[in-house]
Amino acid sequence: MLTDTQWAMLEPLVEQCRPKGKTPPQDLRRTLDAILWRHENGAKWRAVPAELGPWWRAAQTFIRCARLGVWGRLLHLVQERGIQLGMTFLDGISVRAHQKAAGARRKGVSGVLRPQP
Repeated sequence: MLTDTQWAMLEPLVEQCRPKGKTPPQDLRRTLDAILWRHENGAKWRAVPAELGPWWRAAQTFIRCARLGVWGRLLHLVQERGIQLGMTFLDGISVRAHQKAAGARRKGVSGVLRPQP
């Protein structure tokens, strides 16, 4: 997903805003690639290709970083430095809801026109 050039620009920023734990993350670039792949494809975590590492590591990293505000800090740093990575960051407002969440009628709801006998 990330080219070597993109990773070279992004890695110091990720390191700057990621939470520091007892042990350093295993293969941070591959994990970030898995997170980006999942969000680009709209897939479930378990659908992340095996070559991008264990799906649970990507999910755990994404959730932990979201709770700690890492993604917002990373976006701010990228924007502050004017780095063009060819990526799009979305928030929940831009994502289209499923039709059932948008108030579509359900089968068998009263008020549906039915032919008269």
